[in-house]
Amino acid sequence: MALDKFQKHLFEIRSDNDYRSLQQKILPNIDPELIIGVRTPSVKAYAKELRKSGEYQAFIQNVPHKYFDENMLHVMVLNDEKDFGILIRETERILPFIDNWAVCDQFAPKTFKRHTDELLVFIKKWLASGEEYTIRYGIKMLMSFYLDENFSTEYMEMVIRSDRPDVRYVSMMTAWYFATALAKQYDAAVKVIEEKRLARVTHNKAIQKAVESFRITDEQKAYLRTLKI
Repeated sequence: MALDKFQKHLFEIRSDNDYRSLQQKILPNIDPELIIGVRTPSVKAYAKELRKSGEYQAFIQNVPHKYFDENMLHVMVLNDEKDFGILIRETERILPFIDNWAVCDQFAPKTFKRHTDELLVFIKKWLASGEEYTIRYGIKMLMSFYLDENFSTEYMEMVIRSDRPDVRYVSMMTAWYFATALAKQYDAAVKVIEEKRLARVTHNKAIQKAVESFRITDEQKAYLRTLKI
């Protein structure tokens, strides 16, 4: 299959083979041949070029993409979308094709922060999807936008119910959520840890991540270590 113009440009701006090899190692579930090896700053710069020219509209319609780097470019284009309605529509379009943690975690539109009430409806849908990276994304949104002034223990309960200890990247995101919650909403989060409401693997990973954080006090770290199971 001939490369389209977007793929050609990604190959033109790709980095050295060492960087491509590194990406192949940290993304073991992706076919190595489908990783072009473009560094993140270069992908971001290209996303802004596509935004400025308007060509992004043609690019984001062409899913599924072939290459990992195309999916990364896609979410970075969407990260700059200001219209919530368009952003949700395009998020729903790309989520089923996200198949790795790197693209999932780079997908972080700031527009969502201004629409947390409307976003919550979609988060609940994503958490119930049964799809590994769609669930991971839903938990990531709860971690990103609902642990500060929008916090509610109801949202924490949603994360607990969504934990899948047998699904690696859901479990790891759940642990990341609770490590962050321990830094931002300690009293509510530590109660979950004390009551051992998470699966063992998630529970211990959350504690590990929390004690590695500079946002947790030494006293809190010492106590959390006693709660490992």
